[in-house]
Amino acid sequence: MKKLLTYPFVLLVRLYQVMISPYTPSTCRYSPTCSHYTIEALKIHGLFKGGKMAVKRIFSCHPWGGSGYDPVPKKE
Repeated sequence: MKKLLTYPFVLLVRLYQVMISPYTPSTCRYSPTCSHYTIEALKIHGLFKGGKMAVKRIFSCHPWGGSGYDPVPKKE
């Protein structure tokens, strides 16, 4: 059930990675990038918790936010 709910959102991020990201300058301050983080968070934690983690990460990706290595936390 979790895969069924998250699949459309993972697909949207994959489309972004293929169709938009190659044509824009690389600006993500984190490793892994925000789009890779989003896919992994959705797959590990599901739509709601993973989605919340992804939104939080994307909103912190600005010049005054964090940077560096920030992996998706393991599921408890």
